[in-house]
Amino acid sequence: MKIDKMKDMTVLELNNEFKKLKNELFNLRFQHVTGQLENPIKMRDIKKDIARVKTIIREKELKKAQV
Repeated sequence: MKIDKMKDMTVLELNNEFKKLKNELFNLRFQHVTGQLENPIKMRDIKKDIARVKTIIREKELKKAQV
């Protein structure tokens, strides 16, 4: 997901996206362990997306606290 789209989302939407990504990462890890994962790079991409979402959530929290 593009970071510009993430910055336009609300905190609630970002939390929902975070939950979706965590669930997807769990499924990818399960596939990896069972040997069914075709593209292991997908796990790395999902981890980076999770970090981006968490970073943007934190930025919004800090911005709200300053006001």
